[in-house]
Amino acid sequence: MTPHDALEKYFGFREFLDAQEEVIDAILAGQDVLCVMPTGGGKSLCYQLPALMLEGVTVVVSPLIALMKDQVDALARRGIDATLINSSLSLEEQRDRIGRLASGEFKLVYIAPERFRSPAFVSALGRATISLFAVDEAHCISQWGHDFRPDYFRLHEALERLGHPQVAAFTATATPEVRADILTRLQLETPREFVSGFARPNLKISVIAASGEAHKYERLRALVGEHRTGIVYCATRKRVEAVSAELAAWGVKCIAYHGGLDDAEREAAQNRFIRRECDVAVATNAFGMGIDRSDIRFVVHFEIPGSVEAYYQEAGRAGRDGEPAVCELLFNHADTRVQEFFIEGGNPPIELILDTYDTLQSLVDERGEVVLSIKDLSDRMSGAGKTNDMAVGSALSILHRAGHIDRFDVPGARTRGTRLEHPKLSSRELKLDRATLAEKERRDRAKLKSIVDWAYSRDCRQLAILRYFGEPDPARCGNCDNCLNTTLGERRLGTEIEWTVARKALSGVARMSDREGAECAGASGADASCNACSAAVRRKFSRPNSIA
Repeated sequence: MTPHDALEKYFGFREFLDAQEEVIDAILAGQDVLCVMPTGGGKSLCYQLPALMLEGVTVVVSPLIALMKDQVDALARRGIDATLINSSLSLEEQRDRIGRLASGEFKLVYIAPERFRSPAFVSALGRATISLFAVDEAHCISQWGHDFRPDYFRLHEALERLGHPQVAAFTATATPEVRADILTRLQLETPREFVSGFARPNLKISVIAASGEAHKYERLRALVGEHRTGIVYCATRKRVEAVSAELAAWGVKCIAYHGGLDDAEREAAQNRFIRRECDVAVATNAFGMGIDRSDIRFVVHFEIPGSVEAYYQEAGRAGRDGEPAVCELLFNHADTRVQEFFIEGGNPPIELILDTYDTLQSLVDERGEVVLSIKDLSDRMSGAGKTNDMAVGSALSILHRAGHIDRFDVPGARTRGTRLEHPKLSSRELKLDRATLAEKERRDRAKLKSIVDWAYSRDCRQLAILRYFGEPDPARCGNCDNCLNTTLGERRLGTEIEWTVARKALSGVARMSDREGAECAGASGADASCNACSAAVRRKFSRPNSIA
């Protein structure tokens, strides 16, 4: 059977989409592959079709439980033997499916990355004949990416224990830097690298200068009324609940989806949206969704996300059917404070990491273990009352990656346990890569600056994104707000009166220790004529009138 025969027999298509056939040919030739293909480009087919033509089973690592089920159900409808293994199954069910894998009953198995924490699980999986190890959402493996997940970081260890099967890694968004990190982390052998064009000409991308919450809701109501089906991304769980409640009050059928829901609640919500039982999904952009629905006509970011990568991956879930769709960022500069909070939480200071370790050491039992929620651990630390729970969770991840602790699942509980690998080791003796930690924080802040600069930019929205991802000689889209805005004039520095007004305003801001004036307020007090304030004034007058 040829790839074209399999394409028509199992998937009902006569032709491949751009780049699909080349990727599939490389996999069937036995080569390791890294494929960067935009959302809607057909990444899943690139490993599903080879799975049907190779001997043995294809393992697919996927971080989203509901999406796994959706893919497995879709394969089953096509008569393809597939299954999944994740935390929604009991240990007995997991053992049963691994046994059936070993006997060759399945062609594809979707596995959550956290399953690979268990050496016993990896050993049991090794009894199956693995023809291909596919890593979906591969950007999660890179700490320089926008959605780093520690469970992905350890996949190379699982690959080593499985005898280094052939690997194919897939992602929709990865800069050249992240792509290089994926190749290194997975230790791919002479890999073929495929990077499809990131351009999505059917998406109309716009940045709306939102004066406040009321303005955002006004714009959202207009979009829902005009386009009906879409996704609203919010920065926090609290905002998800507020926006979904407002939509419901308008009579809109919607779901709320965030990390505060348990697995069953998230799966039920996502299934309602995928089955078209409701029109709008409201979700945290930090958590992500992986929606597989082709008729999404709009994606709205209620607040600015933390990076260009996050924005474009989420916006790319609109218009997967190729029909026109709208992507809008409702931008208010004050919203960047939430992302700054996330950066601080994701990059704890070294003192907090050491404090986390000391607190664990004081609580472990004779086996060097303790079962404690992150909040309870935070409350017990010396900085109680001031400690960011998110930062404590990040500190645990850093200690884990450094090999100082291990995290294990506790049957029947959402709280995970922690084990000190060397209980007698003091915090002063910990080996931590401080330079790498500092570099990660620098890059996180640079990513936030990039998305803020993009929001203020007067260049073609999609052209700027394509440049960010390293695409050579991108063309203007002709469809975004900037391309369609014929009223934008040349940049100017402003008149003398405007300079005077801006200096006075910035002087007041500086006295309040706000970020714009913090540089001059630190040493000699607020001075409206200092270089920092002058630079800020120049930045203000270089921004588009619709945003400034």
